[in-house]
Amino acid sequence: MRTKGFSLVELMVALAIVAMLAAIAIPMYTKQVQHSRRVDARTAVLDAAGREERYLSTAGSYAATWAQLGFNSAAATTNALTVGSGYYQMSITSTAAVPPNTPPTYTASATPVGGSPQLQDAPCQYFSVDSTGKQFSSATGAGGADTSATCWK
Repeated sequence: MRTKGFSLVELMVALAIVAMLAAIAIPMYTKQVQHSRRVDARTAVLDAAGREERYLSTAGSYAATWAQLGFNSAAATTNALTVGSGYYQMSITSTAAVPPNTPPTYTASATPVGGSPQLQDAPCQYFSVDSTGKQFSSATGAGGADTSATCWK
């Protein structure tokens, strides 16, 4: 009479197959999740840049507070604004036109929140846009090198 069930060899082969699939799938999944969070940061930076340009067209200078850009009062009390799913913080710095005939400027930036898994997203950790429309991104691990060609696509 033959017993029913799996032999140890069959179980080990199945376990090896599952381990190989997990070794491939988990890093790919993590990469895709980081990419989607990157999109949140880029979208927030571009939204802030658009709001700054609208504010400039009506006020003649760039906004100095989040409230002036139409964000809620909780965001207006701090210089940083958490965006997306809470993995990035936005900041905006603006300067007035001090010398005559010089335009005002701003830079909108998104940085990963401390302890966030986005800190492991090399090379696309930091995103910024300035008043000239220049898009810039970098990562600490890249020594601050410009990684815009990779990160803004």
